[in-house]
Amino acid sequence: MKNINMYLMDGNVNGRIKCTCFNWTGVVFKIPRTALAACKDRAELNQSGVYLLFGKDDDTDKGIVYVGQAGNRKNGEGILNRLREHDHSIDKGYWTESIVITTSNDSLGATEISYLENQFCQAADSAKRYDVKNKNEPFIGNPSEEKKSDLDDFINYAKVIVGMLGHKVFEPLISTKIQVASENIEFYCTKRSANAVGVRTADGFVVKSGSLITSSLTDKCPEHIKRKRDEYKNKIDQNYKLIEDILFNTPSGAACFVSGASLNGLIEWKTKEGKNIKDIDAELGSAR
Repeated sequence: MKNINMYLMDGNVNGRIKCTCFNWTGVVFKIPRTALAACKDRAELNQSGVYLLFGKDDDTDKGIVYVGQAGNRKNGEGILNRLREHDHSIDKGYWTESIVITTSNDSLGATEISYLENQFCQAADSAKRYDVKNKNEPFIGNPSEEKKSDLDDFINYAKVIVGMLGHKVFEPLISTKIQVASENIEFYCTKRSANAVGVRTADGFVVKSGSLITSSLTDKCPEHIKRKRDEYKNKIDQNYKLIEDILFNTPSGAACFVSGASLNGLIEWKTKEGKNIKDIDAELGSAR
């Protein structure tokens, strides 16, 4: 359990937010792109640290993230100056807000920020929730064994805060920690020759990698599912097998996607014993 302090620097949830945590030297800022000018007097932002730029793809509405680092320069300018550079960069037009991760005691050197940048970038790429805009994997640095252990603890705290600030960029689609009562139950959909496996999560319904989906779409297939098929075409191989987990808002959306038809996911997703999601929910409800 972590006790996180959140300070609304501008007095509202849409403005700048500063987060600290008891017994942790880290400091995390959430800064809208439009609020960079208001940060010029923040001493912490002239330090070394790492940052994440967040935006959305205009076509797919999928989240975008870029992970970077900034060292304290000779002129005393660190992270904030780097964010200003990105604000004026032509190829960084997508981002709308940033999250900055630094410390209260300016203790992050070149080795530390390189390691942090590398680990955050890898975690974002592995989670598959956002499109990671880094062209190359950041250099990992050369921290000692002891320093690496300390930095891994630092990273764990930072991940929690970043998620709390609205970006589950580091969280896998299927968590190893059970979040809802039925999250450890696998469901199957075999309509129209599909052979798909899915699980419920706190975010919605995930169709697992390796699931077989139908190649054809019926006339009654919802239009938004047709768009989803096109959006995720890079996650479907030539045999119509998923090569990555895919998150849907609802079981019905997932069922329609794998079957190419209009289906009620609460009924069509079933356990090996033949119980559908509606049945499972009724059992869990009566057990409370």
